[in-house]
This record gives sequence, C-alpha cells and structure tokens, in this order.
Amino acid sequence: MEFLNIQAGPFTFKAKFELEQAPKTCARFRELLPFENKTIHSRWSGEAVWIPLGDFDSKLAFENHTCHPSRGDILLYPGGYSETEILFAYGSASFASKMGDLAGNHFLTVVEGQEGLYDFGRLVLWEGAQDIVFSAA
Repeated sequence: MEFLNIQAGPFTFKAKFELEQAPKTCARFRELLPFENKTIHSRWSGEAVWIPLGDFDSKLAFENHTCHPSRGDILLYPGGYSETEILFAYGSASFASKMGDLAGNHFLTVVEGQEGLYDFGRLVLWEGAQDIVFSAA
C-alpha cells in the first residue's frame, strides 16, 4: 500500500506514504488502519491540526523527523518529551508543544485534495473538533 485516503470532516484527501524516508513509521501506522479519531486545532504549531494520542506507545524512534512540516505534511511524534500525537500541517507550521520545539516523523504527504487543506484547517479552528478517518486507498 503506497497511498491512503483521509476523510477529515467534510474534506477528502489522498496521501502518499513516505516509505523510503520513514519505513518503520509507515509500517506501524498501517497496523492501526483504519484509524479513526478527532482532530483539533494545534495550540502552538501554527497552521496545523493535531490528533492527541496521550500515552499511546508508538514503539517508534525518530526517523525522517522535522520541526518544520510543509503544507500537506503529516507527522507522527513518537512520544517522549510530550504526548504521542499526529500533526497535520495545512499551512505554515512549526511543530511545538508546551515543552518547546518538537520533531515528528514525516510519514505521509497529501497528494490529492491540497486545495481543501486551508479550508479544512480553518474549519477546525473556527468550528472545533472534526472527525478524521485514515483508511486504505
């Protein structure tokens, strides 16, 4: 599986797994599919939404990690200094928490539906939590 579908509120996106750069993170996330949760607006990371995963043990280390995701990049923070989480950048973002800067594993990139990213992020910002479902393409 190279791609997956994301239903985020009323928006649909298709994302590509970053298999060469983050093989372990991709494999771990595949084990969780279909993955359903709620996404809320980030508190410290700029134009991004996040899925808090609390004390979920990702069983991962850092790979292909970044503090500066691009629009459409999806990161998985494996835990450690802050809670485990998924960050979904819809615009300009700098990944952080109350503990300071964080680096997350860039494991997915939106390849279809990019035109809806900004509107999705603004929906979460102004209307609140939205359902999000990641499923096999």
